[in-house]
Amino acid sequence: MVGPAAKREAVAHLRSVLEMSERRACTIAAADRKMIRYRSRRPPDIELRARLRDLANERRRFGYRRLFILLRREGEPSGINRIYRLYHEEGLAVRKRRARRKAVGTRTPILVEAKVNARWSLDFVHDQLACGRRFRIFNVVDDVTRECLMAMADTSICGFRIARELTALIERRGKPKMIVSDHGTELTSNAILGWTHCTRQADAKWLHRILQRSHARRTVKRDALP
Repeated sequence: MVGPAAKREAVAHLRSVLEMSERRACTIAAADRKMIRYRSRRPPDIELRARLRDLANERRRFGYRRLFILLRREGEPSGINRIYRLYHEEGLAVRKRRARRKAVGTRTPILVEAKVNARWSLDFVHDQLACGRRFRIFNVVDDVTRECLMAMADTSICGFRIARELTALIERRGKPKMIVSDHGTELTSNAILGWTHCTRQADAKWLHRILQRSHARRTVKRDALP
């Protein structure tokens, strides 16, 4: 639909350029003659407009609702509808942020040597029993041989247990050159961070003893609870 302002401009154009009468120009533009002759009696609101522009420049991500709250705190008695009208007349609408551009092309794959223990992948699999209880499976896969080195299933798997099982796996199979994971909460715990540091320092046996003592302390504290 065409608004009153656009109809006024159309009638003014027909009268000035084509030299039509007001009656004929209103008939062509489908406009009421009273609407064309109407002149707004609203005050200019120069001070309010200036203050609204200043606040919008200071808070560039604020919409008219938040600017209305700021004006009310300063004692402005105008309602939100009036602020909304001035906000749009001044062209202060907040622009929508553009979405981040996605990378074009494919990522270069990580080069892996075609031999055993070149890279291990760690991941969790979730499932649910018939009774509704959920459980998790911690999997360790050799990316070269496609061999599942470990599949540990339980309803709760903590970081201490993962570190202990990985230490035992390294003692049996050997240390991998690279380990990749899905960065789950268990794989970002202090136990895993300490295990990674000690594994790089080739002190897995010392870490194994520390993990056993830590697990024993946790078991004692849990049993001591009422």
